[in-house]
Amino acid sequence: MSQTVDRALSILPLLAEGPADLGRVAGRLGVHKSTALRLLRTLHEHGLVYRQSDQRYRLGARLFALAQQAVENLDVREIAHPHLVRLNEECGHTVHLAVHEQNEVVYIDKVESRYPVRMYSRIGKPVAITVAAVAKLLLADLPEPERRAVAERLDYRPYTARSTPDAVTYLKELARVRDQGWATDLGGHEESVNCVAAPVRGIDGRVVAALSVSAPNVVVTADELLALLPLVRRTADAVSREYSGTTPAKEPV
Repeated sequence: MSQTVDRALSILPLLAEGPADLGRVAGRLGVHKSTALRLLRTLHEHGLVYRQSDQRYRLGARLFALAQQAVENLDVREIAHPHLVRLNEECGHTVHLAVHEQNEVVYIDKVESRYPVRMYSRIGKPVAITVAAVAKLLLADLPEPERRAVAERLDYRPYTARSTPDAVTYLKELARVRDQGWATDLGGHEESVNCVAAPVRGIDGRVVAALSVSAPNVVVTADELLALLPLVRRTADAVSREYSGTTPAKEPV
């Protein structure tokens, strides 16, 4: 039975390359045409493949519907939370997870610093979108016309002397963030607070969330915080792999 399932599942990536006839499917699987036909019929009955009028097979609409449903039901916060906790345990600083929704970037999870000096931030609170590292990552991933439109309608509040002053500067920063794949806020929102952030990506490579480590400079210098960037990026990559389903879930012992 396991061999049958394996063969049936092997048909799907083949058809993802484009429609294929019975002979090509049988050849790829290394089986007789009758065996390939039986597998294709089973997949067809479940709507996972479709037989065209030219007798070739392609992926079925139900497969796409299932994939869309699975994506819609994914909870990035639930998936990311254990990783945020581990990151916090390793570095000791405040860890945030943020998403872009309804024209705002909001925190959806937070793990507090172990140090007595705490950051004023809370889950559900919008971030300072023109300076926050998580916001830069999320907006940098937007298509260029949308990115420009968003940047041009923002209010560039001067939180500190290091705050982003205008749309032109912000767009340059977003372009740099998009190229390098990470972002910082070094005193742009609060003079005494620094932050480094990395993106969480879905299976299509788009940024679905951003996670960050933040700390006041009375606890750690900006350079010391920047030294944590590889750890932050590894954590974001781990969340991305789990979120996109490229890391197999651990089976219960």
